[in-house]
Amino acid sequence: MIEINRKKTFSLQDARQLLPIVYRLTEESCREVKTHVNRIEAYSDKSHPSVAVIEEQINAIIERWQTKVAKLGGEPKGLWMADFDNGKGYFCWKYPEIEINHWHGYQDGFSGRIVIE
Repeated sequence: MIEINRKKTFSLQDARQLLPIVYRLTEESCREVKTHVNRIEAYSDKSHPSVAVIEEQINAIIERWQTKVAKLGGEPKGLWMADFDNGKGYFCWKYPEIEINHWHGYQDGFSGRIVIE
């Protein structure tokens, strides 16, 4: 059972068990965004009013993804990236990685990732 809306710390096992759900949500959202980006690219005039509408739709997809990841206890970081608090830092993941194999301290970001041994 997955708890919703609960701030928690994750063991590595907990984070890895949650990853298939986060991965699926991310994959779906990423696919939706790509579809909309393709629609924008079809416009030769990027200042066309429809482009702004499509950009708003893209932002809504990303915000929806961030909200869902947060409800699962993860912390969305950047586009298609999520951190899982482990009490000493974060287990970190970036789509399309298929496993959580990195962590970083609270003050470090993605560039400070360290491989989990």
